Amino acid sequence: MVDPAPDPRRWRALAVIALAQLMIVLDVTIVNIALPSAQHDLGISNGNRQWVVTAYTLAFGGLLLLGGRVGDLYGRKRTFMIGLLGFAAASALGGSSATPEMLFAARALQGAFGALLAPSALGLLSTTFTEPRQRSTAFGIFGAIAAGGSAIGFIAGGVLTQYLNWRWCLFVNVPIALGAAFGASRLLRRDFIGKGTRIPLDLPGALLGCGGLLAIVYGTSEAESRGWSHWLVLLCLALGAALLAAFVAAERHCDHPLLPLHIVGDRNRGGAALSVGLAVVGLFGLFLFLTYYLQEIKNFSPLLTGVAFLPMTGAIVLSSTGFAARMMTRVPSRNLIVPGLLLASCGMAWLTRLTVDSAYADSVLPAELLLGLGMGMVFMPSMSLATLGIAPRETGAAAATINSAQQVGGSIGTALLNTIAASATTTYLVGRGAGSKLVQATAAVHGYTVATTVALGVLLFAAVLAFVMVDHRPTPGEAARKDTEATVGTAASDRAHTA
Repeated sequence: MVDPAPDPRRWRALAVIALAQLMIVLDVTIVNIALPSAQHDLGISNGNRQWVVTAYTLAFGGLLLLGGRVGDLYGRKRTFMIGLLGFAAASALGGSSATPEMLFAARALQGAFGALLAPSALGLLSTTFTEPRQRSTAFGIFGAIAAGGSAIGFIAGGVLTQYLNWRWCLFVNVPIALGAAFGASRLLRRDFIGKGTRIPLDLPGALLGCGGLLAIVYGTSEAESRGWSHWLVLLCLALGAALLAAFVAAERHCDHPLLPLHIVGDRNRGGAALSVGLAVVGLFGLFLFLTYYLQEIKNFSPLLTGVAFLPMTGAIVLSSTGFAARMMTRVPSRNLIVPGLLLASCGMAWLTRLTVDSAYADSVLPAELLLGLGMGMVFMPSMSLATLGIAPRETGAAAATINSAQQVGGSIGTALLNTIAASATTTYLVGRGAGSKLVQATAAVHGYTVATTVALGVLLFAAVLAFVMVDHRPTPGEAARKDTEATVGTAASDRAHTA
C-alpha cells in the first residue's frame, strides 16, 4: 500500500534542489567577473571573448525544451543526477582550459547539461511539494535563489578572481555539483519510467523547437556586437521565428508532443512565463549597467561591486520567503505579480536619475531595494504557476517553458539594452569633445539611463500583461487551513518513516 503522507525527507531534498539551481544561476555571472582575466591568460581576442558567455547561453537556451521532456520520459531524478555530474565534468574541463577553443567547448557542455538540470530541478520541486502551504514556502525559497543567485555570482566571482584566479570560477562548481548529486541519490524519490510504459521522444519537435530557440538566442547575442540591423542578426531572428511557427504546427498533430500546447495555452502559465521573461529583460539589463557603472564610473573593485549587489539579494529573499510565500495561499496570484512588477518599475525609474556624481547610498541602494522587493513578488508565484495543475508526466516540459522564458528574456534583454545604451552614448558624444574623460563618463551614464528607461517601459508592459492574463485564485478554504495541520501531518509521517 502506498503511503499518501508527504515524503519526510522533502525539506532536505529541497536543499539539494536549491543548491543545484543556485549553481546554474550564479554560473552565468560568476564567469563574467572572471572573463577579463581568462581573456588575458588564454589570449582570447576581443571579437571572440563573447563566446565564453554565448556558448553557454546558446546551448542552455536552445536545449531546454528537449532537456525538460527527457526528464519526463526517463525520470527526473535520473536526469537531474546526469545533469549534475555532466556539469561538474564540463566545469573541470573549463577550469583546465589551455586554449580559447577548449574553454568555449567546455562552456557549451555546461549549457547542455544545465538544460537537463534546470527543468528537472523545477519538476522535482513541483512533484515533491503538493500541499499548498508547503508548496508556497518551497517555491518562495526556489524563487529567491533564481532571482538572487546572479548577485551572489558577482560576489563569488570577485572573491575567487581577486584572491585565487579565474579558473576557480569554474572549478568551484565541481564540489557543489558532486555534493548535490550525492544528496540527490539519497534524498530524492526514484521516478524511473520503465521501457514498457515509456512514450517515444518527439524528435521532429525537438529539432524544430530547439533549433528555433538556438537561432533566436544566437541572433540576440550577435546583436550586441553587430547591431540589430545586421543581416546575420535579422536572418537568425527570422529563421528562429519560422522554426518556432513550424514547431507549433507540428506539435498540434503529434501524439506525444515535446511541448503539449495546453501548457502554454493556459492563461495563467502563459502569463507567468511572459511575466518572468519580461522581468528578466529588465533585471539582466540592470546587472549589466550597474556593474559597469560601479566599476568604471565609481571605481569599485570587482569584489566591492559584488558586495554592492547584496542588498538587492537580501530584498529578494525577504520578499519571496517572508511575504509572497505567505500570501500566495491567501490572495490571487495577480495581486502579487502585478504590484511586484510595479514596485520593480519604481526601482528602475529611480535609476534613470543616475549621474556621474551620484552616491551609491542615495541613488543605487534605494533602487536595488525596490527592485529586489518587487522581483521577489514576481518570481515566486510565477514559478509556482508554471507547474501548478500539471500532470506529473508533463512537469518537465512545463518547467522547461518558464526556464526558456528566463533564458530568452535574459539574452534579449542584454543584447537589446546594451545596443540602446551604446547608441545613446555615441549620440551624446557628437560635438561634445570626446577626448575628455569627464565627457566620456557622462556619455556612458547617459547611455545607461536611456537603456534603463526602456527597461522601465518593459516592466510596465509586463505588469499590464500579468493583470490581463493571470487570474489564478487560491482554492476555497486554502487560506483558512491552519498551520497545525501541516505540523501534525509532518509529525505523523516522520513517525511512520521511523517505524
